[in-house]
Amino acid sequence: MTDSERDRRRRQLDAWGGATRTLAPVPGRERIGERLARLSEQGAQVYDFGDWTDQYGSEDGVVGELERRTAAALGMEAAAFFPTGTMAQQVALRCWAGRTGNDTVALHPLAHPLVCERDALQLLAGLRVVRPTAEPRMPTAAEVRDTDEPFGTLMLELPLREAGFVLPTWDELTATVEAAREREAVVHFDGARLWETVTHFGQPLPAVASLADTVYVSFYKSLGGLSGAALAGPSTLIEEAVAWRHRYGGQLFQQWPAALAALAGLDLELPRLPEYVRHAATVAGALHEALAGSGLPWWRVWPRVPHTHQFQVWLPYEAEELTEAGVRQAEETGTVLFRRWSRPPGAPPGTASAEVTVAGPGLSWSAEDVRAAVAEFLEIHASAAPSGS
Repeated sequence: MTDSERDRRRRQLDAWGGATRTLAPVPGRERIGERLARLSEQGAQVYDFGDWTDQYGSEDGVVGELERRTAAALGMEAAAFFPTGTMAQQVALRCWAGRTGNDTVALHPLAHPLVCERDALQLLAGLRVVRPTAEPRMPTAAEVRDTDEPFGTLMLELPLREAGFVLPTWDELTATVEAAREREAVVHFDGARLWETVTHFGQPLPAVASLADTVYVSFYKSLGGLSGAALAGPSTLIEEAVAWRHRYGGQLFQQWPAALAALAGLDLELPRLPEYVRHAATVAGALHEALAGSGLPWWRVWPRVPHTHQFQVWLPYEAEELTEAGVRQAEETGTVLFRRWSRPPGAPPGTASAEVTVAGPGLSWSAEDVRAAVAEFLEIHASAAPSGS
């Protein structure tokens, strides 16, 4: 990172972190003292500070408590804490490959292992990949049945982030899982954001998780933890996964701060997620109305009604200038509506998308607040955009 890039990044963090109005906290971005104070305050509400610090994830410490609580929340026999979701999913998929005798995994080309993990499934785990569909949604039951190669595991990312945090209907999901069972495949859920799917599905969390043989969940993406993930499933597979966790270098000496933050997320943030999902529909609707009346030649809010508390906004401008407009809005007005914009792979030049998350701070935003923030953002962008944009 060059000095100019570092200065630009610092300016963004100062602007977003210093804003007085935002839809959600900046993920993982707090001043160190603030984060330590919050961990101390919230941790004391969920775990006995008189207990000893954890070493190597001992069963009688905070990591063990987190594993038991996670398994119970998901309705699974057991769970194991992992430092990253990338590690947890590689371990899960290679364990299933050994048990099924088939090293082929069926998953979406937009799924996290193919987009964000540098081919780790193939290079580290030696697994092959087939893609039941390339459509920006979860594969259908028919597509799973018609996949022209055998596979041992079907992996479903719920929600599918890169496609706009989209989910199938409950009936579609159960049919797709059943299609995999018909092919004698096991099912693994990439549930990094599984926590917030229950409102869309109309089902409790254990009912959603029970459709899969194993589930991975993240503790920081929606629950506000420091880091870390869990793999949950049958106790015999989790025992095997723990052995692979050690081989992968995931048996850290002390993980209690991350585990403590995760317990706080389970107790304090998880119960609020349905409220965030409901209010995201209000925010997305107001964004749609504001952009519809803006005179822009093209734009999109996707999904039109969010499936979770996160969704995408697309605009016909370059990502860098839109990010700059958002930083200026935070600096000049104290309001953060959008943060970082990007041009997704395959999108034409002059188009960009941003992810919008609605969490605790966003619950105070009315539809009129959102419309006013959109108008302000577009005005700031227009005042600074290059000629011809």
